[in-house]
Amino acid sequence: MKMLKLILLLFFCSSCYLSAQTPADLKSWLPVVDGWTISEKVEIFNPDNLFDRINGAAPLYIENNFREMTQLEYTRGDDYISIQAYRHATPEDAFGMYASERSPDLKFFSIGGEAQGDDSGIFFFAGNIYVKMWSSASENVFATMESIAAGLANRIDPAAAYPPIIRALPKENMVPHTEAYITANYIGHTFLNAVYMAKYKQGNKPYQVFIVDAGKSGGNARDVLDKYFTFTKQPLDYKENRLTVNDRYNGDIPVLWQGQYIIGIFSENGDEIANADNILNKTAEALSAL
Repeated sequence: MKMLKLILLLFFCSSCYLSAQTPADLKSWLPVVDGWTISEKVEIFNPDNLFDRINGAAPLYIENNFREMTQLEYTRGDDYISIQAYRHATPEDAFGMYASERSPDLKFFSIGGEAQGDDSGIFFFAGNIYVKMWSSASENVFATMESIAAGLANRIDPAAAYPPIIRALPKENMVPHTEAYITANYIGHTFLNAVYMAKYKQGNKPYQVFIVDAGKSGGNARDVLDKYFTFTKQPLDYKENRLTVNDRYNGDIPVLWQGQYIIGIFSENGDEIANADNILNKTAEALSAL
C-alpha cells in the first residue's frame, strides 16, 4: 500500500511539473550553442493579448486551451533564431494544436512527441508545450535548430509521445501523419468534444475513425449520445452497444458506445465503409488494452 501511494504521489508530482513550466524555466532549458547567444529578451503573451503577436491565428490556439506563450531568441550578429513556446492546459491540447498546423509539405523528425520542419523552421510538441522555431539566417542553420529543438524537447518532457488514446486507432488504411485531437465542435457539432481521430482511405473512399472521450469533456457518453440523437430526431431508448447515427449533414455514422468512449466512423463523402463493425470492434479492443 505504501508503495502504491508513493507511485501515485510521483505521478501526481510529474503531472504538476508538466503543467507548470514558467518562462524562466523555458529560458533556462535552452541549450548552449557555439557562435550563438541566448538573448536576455523574453516576451510573454496570454489569451488576452496573443492576438497582438499572431493576429488571426489566436482563436484556434485559445480553442485548444492555450494558457501562455513565451517568445525567446538566439542571436548571432544580425541573424536570429526565434522560438515561440505555447503552453496549453494539457499534453493533448498541445498535440492537438501541433496536429492542426501539420503540413504534408514538411519533413517529419523524432523530436519530442513528433516534429516537422524544413530548412527555415521546426515545429514540435512535448508535454503540454507546442514549440515553433524559425531563423532569419541566409545560410542553412537547420542542424543548429534541430539541436536546439531536441535539447529543449528533452527538458520539457523526455517521454513525450502521442496521447495514448491515439495509439488505439487502427493502423490499417490510415493516412500517415493525420492523427489529431479535436477539442471542440468535431464535424460541426458543439456536443462532440475531446475527440481523437485519424484519416483513412479505402480505395478512393476517404473516411475518419474517431474516439470521443466523454469523461474528459466533463460528462458521460450517454449525455453526448442523447444530444446527438435529439439532434437527429432518433429515439432515446438505446443501450450501450453498436448504434447508427442518422446525421442529416454528415451521413449515417456507425458508432460503438463503450463506457466513457464513443467510437465512430465518419465518411467524408457519405460512402459506406467496408468492415465498419470490424473497425469499431478492433478499436474498442485496443482501447480496453490501454
